[in-house]
Amino acid sequence: MSTQKKTTRRVFMIQNAVASAVVLMAVDASAQSMVSESDPQAAALGYVADTNKVNKSKFPKHAANQACSNCMLYQGAAGAAAGGCGIFPGKQVAAKGWCSAYNKKA
Repeated sequence: MSTQKKTTRRVFMIQNAVASAVVLMAVDASAQSMVSESDPQAAALGYVADTNKVNKSKFPKHAANQACSNCMLYQGAAGAAAGGCGIFPGKQVAAKGWCSAYNKKA
């Protein structure tokens, strides 16, 4: 006879609910961190939290009206101060920020 403990449907559902909650909390926590201008990937792309502070000699194609909030890669809600970015998974960028991967939304 087997001494294995049988998992009931009720226990299985409770375990799944707890595991899902833990995963959602982890995703939410990681999405809250802002990308730093000193982050190696951000620095390589010339990311700045304020589009007005772009190094114009390094990025001559930058225009004053370019910002993360109107970039195709920006995932934040309209009017939000920050949001996700496809370039920096799990981190947020400033809506007023900019990097050299900027691509105007259609």
